[in-house]
Amino acid sequence: MGEPSESRRAIKSPSGLSASEVEELVVKLAKGGHSASMIGLILRDQYGVPDVKQITGKSVTQILDEHGLKPEIPEDLMNLIKKAVGLRRHLERNRKDMSSKRALQILESRINRLAKYYVRVGALPAGWRYEPEKAALLVR
Repeated sequence: MGEPSESRRAIKSPSGLSASEVEELVVKLAKGGHSASMIGLILRDQYGVPDVKQITGKSVTQILDEHGLKPEIPEDLMNLIKKAVGLRRHLERNRKDMSSKRALQILESRINRLAKYYVRVGALPAGWRYEPEKAALLVR
Protein backbone atom coordinates (compact mmCIF):
# COMPACT_ATOMS: atom_id res chain seq x y z
CA MET A 1 0.00 0.00 0.00
CA GLY A 2 1.14 3.54 -0.59
CA GLU A 3 1.62 6.50 1.65
CA PRO A 4 -1.55 7.53 3.52
CA SER A 5 -3.35 10.53 2.12
CA GLU A 6 -3.03 13.93 3.80
CA SER A 7 -6.66 13.81 4.92
CA ARG A 8 -5.93 10.57 6.74
CA ARG A 9 -2.99 12.17 8.58
CA ALA A 10 -5.18 15.06 9.69
CA ILE A 11 -7.47 12.76 11.68
CA LYS A 12 -7.31 13.48 15.39
CA SER A 13 -8.12 11.09 18.17
CA PRO A 14 -11.26 11.66 20.22
CA SER A 15 -9.02 13.10 22.96
CA GLY A 16 -7.66 15.68 20.49
CA LEU A 17 -4.13 14.29 20.10
CA SER A 18 -2.41 14.92 16.77
CA ALA A 19 -0.35 12.34 14.87
CA SER A 20 2.96 13.72 16.16
CA GLU A 21 1.69 13.71 19.76
CA VAL A 22 0.57 10.10 19.42
CA GLU A 23 3.97 9.20 17.96
CA GLU A 24 5.73 10.90 20.90
CA LEU A 25 3.54 8.95 23.34
CA VAL A 26 4.40 5.67 21.60
CA VAL A 27 8.13 6.42 21.89
CA LYS A 28 7.79 7.53 25.52
CA LEU A 29 5.88 4.36 26.47
CA ALA A 30 8.37 2.15 24.63
CA LYS A 31 11.26 3.77 26.49
CA GLY A 32 9.29 3.05 29.67
CA GLY A 33 9.58 -0.66 28.92
CA HIS A 34 6.15 -1.38 27.42
CA SER A 35 5.64 -3.82 24.55
CA ALA A 36 3.92 -2.80 21.31
CA SER A 37 0.63 -4.46 22.25
CA MET A 38 0.71 -2.91 25.72
CA ILE A 39 1.34 0.52 24.17
CA GLY A 40 -1.77 0.09 22.02
CA LEU A 41 -3.85 -0.83 25.08
CA ILE A 42 -2.54 2.11 27.12
CA LEU A 43 -3.21 4.55 24.28
CA ARG A 44 -6.72 3.18 23.87
CA ASP A 45 -7.65 3.07 27.56
CA GLN A 46 -5.87 6.11 29.00
CA TYR A 47 -5.56 8.51 26.07
CA GLY A 48 -8.65 7.72 23.98
CA VAL A 49 -6.68 6.73 20.87
CA PRO A 50 -8.76 4.00 19.20
CA ASP A 51 -6.22 3.11 16.49
CA VAL A 52 -2.65 4.41 16.17
CA LYS A 53 -2.47 3.54 12.47
CA GLN A 54 -5.65 5.46 11.69
CA ILE A 55 -4.21 8.62 13.26
CA THR A 56 -0.52 8.44 12.32
CA GLY A 57 -0.64 6.32 9.17
CA LYS A 58 1.90 3.94 10.78
CA SER A 59 1.57 0.99 13.12
CA VAL A 60 3.10 1.00 16.60
CA THR A 61 5.88 -1.36 15.46
CA GLN A 62 6.68 0.87 12.46
CA ILE A 63 6.99 3.86 14.79
CA LEU A 64 9.24 1.88 17.15
CA ASP A 65 11.37 0.74 14.21
CA GLU A 66 11.82 4.35 13.00
CA HIS A 67 13.07 5.37 16.44
CA GLY A 68 15.32 2.33 16.91
CA LEU A 69 13.20 0.87 19.71
CA LYS A 70 11.95 -2.25 17.96
CA PRO A 71 12.80 -5.44 19.91
CA GLU A 72 15.25 -7.97 18.44
CA ILE A 73 12.69 -10.77 18.51
CA PRO A 74 9.05 -10.04 17.55
CA GLU A 75 6.68 -9.89 20.50
CA ASP A 76 4.46 -12.84 19.54
CA LEU A 77 7.47 -15.10 19.04
CA MET A 78 8.98 -14.02 22.37
CA ASN A 79 5.71 -14.80 24.16
CA LEU A 80 5.70 -18.32 22.70
CA ILE A 81 9.34 -18.80 23.73
CA LYS A 82 8.53 -17.70 27.31
CA LYS A 83 5.68 -20.18 27.39
CA ALA A 84 7.95 -22.98 26.14
CA VAL A 85 10.58 -22.19 28.78
CA GLY A 86 7.92 -22.36 31.50
CA LEU A 87 6.65 -25.66 30.14
CA ARG A 88 10.18 -27.08 30.07
CA ARG A 89 10.66 -26.10 33.72
CA HIS A 90 7.39 -27.84 34.56
CA LEU A 91 8.53 -30.99 32.74
CA GLU A 92 11.83 -31.02 34.67
CA ARG A 93 9.80 -31.37 37.87
CA ASN A 94 7.07 -33.61 36.41
CA ARG A 95 8.75 -36.01 34.00
CA LYS A 96 5.71 -38.25 33.57
CA ASP A 97 3.33 -35.50 32.49
CA MET A 98 2.77 -36.76 28.96
CA SER A 99 0.07 -34.24 28.03
CA SER A 100 2.47 -31.39 28.84
CA LYS A 101 5.19 -33.11 26.86
CA ARG A 102 2.89 -33.20 23.84
CA ALA A 103 1.87 -29.59 24.44
CA LEU A 104 5.56 -28.63 24.40
CA GLN A 105 6.05 -30.42 21.07
CA ILE A 106 3.12 -28.54 19.57
CA LEU A 107 4.32 -25.23 21.04
CA GLU A 108 7.86 -25.69 19.73
CA SER A 109 6.46 -26.57 16.32
CA ARG A 110 4.52 -23.32 16.35
CA ILE A 111 7.67 -21.43 17.40
CA ASN A 112 9.64 -22.96 14.52
CA ARG A 113 6.94 -22.13 11.96
CA LEU A 114 6.67 -18.54 13.18
CA ALA A 115 10.48 -18.16 13.22
CA LYS A 116 10.66 -19.49 9.67
CA TYR A 117 8.10 -16.85 8.61
CA TYR A 118 9.99 -14.03 10.36
CA VAL A 119 13.27 -15.11 8.73
CA ARG A 120 11.53 -15.12 5.34
CA VAL A 121 10.12 -11.59 5.77
CA GLY A 122 13.37 -10.27 7.24
CA ALA A 123 12.24 -9.60 10.83
CA LEU A 124 14.86 -12.09 12.08
CA PRO A 125 18.41 -12.65 10.78
CA ALA A 126 18.85 -15.32 8.09
CA GLY A 127 20.42 -18.05 10.25
CA TRP A 128 18.18 -17.60 13.30
CA ARG A 129 16.95 -20.83 14.87
CA TYR A 130 15.04 -21.63 18.04
CA GLU A 131 17.23 -23.61 20.42
CA PRO A 132 15.54 -24.74 23.66
CA GLU A 133 18.81 -24.64 25.62
CA LYS A 134 19.43 -20.99 24.73
CA ALA A 135 15.76 -20.00 25.02
CA ALA A 136 15.95 -19.74 28.81
CA LEU A 137 18.76 -17.19 28.40
CA LEU A 138 16.71 -15.20 25.87
CA VAL A 139 13.79 -14.92 28.25
CA ARG A 140 15.83 -13.61 31.19
